[in-house]
Amino acid sequence: MMMTRRGLMLGAGAFGLAACNNGIGSNGAAQIEARVAATQDYLFNTYPGTRDLASRAAGVLYMPLMTEVGAGFGGAFGRGALRIQGATVDYYAAAKGSFGLQIGAQQYAHALFFMTPEALEKFRRSSGWAVGADIRYASPEDGASIGKETTELNDVIALVFGQQGLIAGASLAGVKYTRIIP
Repeated sequence: MMMTRRGLMLGAGAFGLAACNNGIGSNGAAQIEARVAATQDYLFNTYPGTRDLASRAAGVLYMPLMTEVGAGFGGAFGRGALRIQGATVDYYAAAKGSFGLQIGAQQYAHALFFMTPEALEKFRRSSGWAVGADIRYASPEDGASIGKETTELNDVIALVFGQQGLIAGASLAGVKYTRIIP
């Protein structure tokens, strides 16, 4: 049996749509909330400096599970919650598309710490916010001390952690965040 490019693309598209379940009539909010709570606990226990960072942040967007797949064309999708002073205020979906020399799949988590009220407000008012140049990346190795060394020069700090899979590296470049109602 010979697989055509059209058949491969249709199959990948159908799989992608099935994986991006919209959650209408489901327990989507409860599932996201449980994953966000577990991710926050993991982050604070594994990287203690992030607890101080979160307490100084105007808000934190937790994306507990990003799933990324690539075979020439690639994409990633995940859902999470924005917390302000520890309380969930909104739910978000993140989507990423890519093209290039890539093959494999991975899952990872990330958190965006909005360090200024202005950065948080800009994020919340946008119809779809994309990661830009005003973001600082911190590695998980920095996580133990990140809260102590962070300066007010960074509006948004991203921490990508918990990578598992077969694609090397995880990046937030090209990720678009959109508010959802789960």
